[in-house]
Amino acid sequence: MRRILFCTLSSIDNDSRVLKEISTLTKNGFEIVSLSVNTKSNFKFISKVINHLPETIFGIPGLALIKLYFIYFRNILSEKEINIMHCNDLNTLPVGVFAKMFNRKLKLVYDSHEYAINDTPYESRTSIWLKYFIERILIQFADKVITVSNSIANEYKRLYKIPKPSIVLNCPRYHEQQKKDIFRNEFNIRPNQKIFLYQGALSKGRGIELMIQVFESFKSDDNILIFMGFGQLETLIKEKARLSKNIFFKPAVSSDILLEYTNSSDYGVSFIEDSCLSYRYCLPNKLFEYLMAGIPVLVSNLYEMKNLVEQYQIGIVATSNSVKGFTKSIEESLNQDYLRIVENVEKSRKLFCWEEQEKVLLDIYGDL
Repeated sequence: MRRILFCTLSSIDNDSRVLKEISTLTKNGFEIVSLSVNTKSNFKFISKVINHLPETIFGIPGLALIKLYFIYFRNILSEKEINIMHCNDLNTLPVGVFAKMFNRKLKLVYDSHEYAINDTPYESRTSIWLKYFIERILIQFADKVITVSNSIANEYKRLYKIPKPSIVLNCPRYHEQQKKDIFRNEFNIRPNQKIFLYQGALSKGRGIELMIQVFESFKSDDNILIFMGFGQLETLIKEKARLSKNIFFKPAVSSDILLEYTNSSDYGVSFIEDSCLSYRYCLPNKLFEYLMAGIPVLVSNLYEMKNLVEQYQIGIVATSNSVKGFTKSIEESLNQDYLRIVENVEKSRKLFCWEEQEKVLLDIYGDL
């Protein structure tokens, strides 16, 4: 039996990427042991879940992390039959390198879900340098490196002088979806009004305040903006929705019905700000969820998103990441050949689905 230890420093309850990877590997003959924090669900396709609750030590997060590492080290040493260790993100890579030092036959996979050394908006140079120094040393122990966009893969190759990492996009599973009108029925939106949907974390760095400013400035209600999710900006959005005729708020829904809501809009919006390199190089999973739901996208002018949208002609790229650029992109949407764009989206759904991405993952594990 080929046994893999999947390591995360977070819960895997709602980590769609990790769950899809584990499910794929299980179906293809691997046995999975999961080492995680605060996971509450019972996943039948995982043979064993080693789970811990987060703690603080004297209120100092760094000390709590060190204690958590020691707990992880102890559990790894007790798992004698592990053949491969799959480390998700930079914060688990030290655990994997430690395990490999004690078991030279162990194969180590480093799965970087973002550009790890600059993944926080407006991050300090000290923080970036420190993470770069750690990653530069530890990545050399990895037998395989996986990441989520071509730009990040190229940067890892350039920075660390390693073979170019494999790219596994965080796409949803292929799903046939009939057109719905849930939002129009729920919010009494007219057929001639165009619905723009922002779906996901309601947090800073996602262009949310900018979107609100633009839609508040519109004199007519021909264009509707719906926010769907939860997060730190939820109170602000609710207040704006209460006062505005063309801004609405919808709480997050369960993943099994999510695409029905997504499909009820006309455009999916991903207006991530250029506030760190991880954002600049990102291909967000929400972007692929919009496509799987069958709707065109409106994206900010960031390298990877721009390339994808323009190459496959699946939506609109803002001319600039500003109020003016976003306003112009809304206006441009009114002049698009919408039915042609939807046809392109339909074709792209079969390319950007997990069924295609898991082929890459299985090739990686086949090489191991």
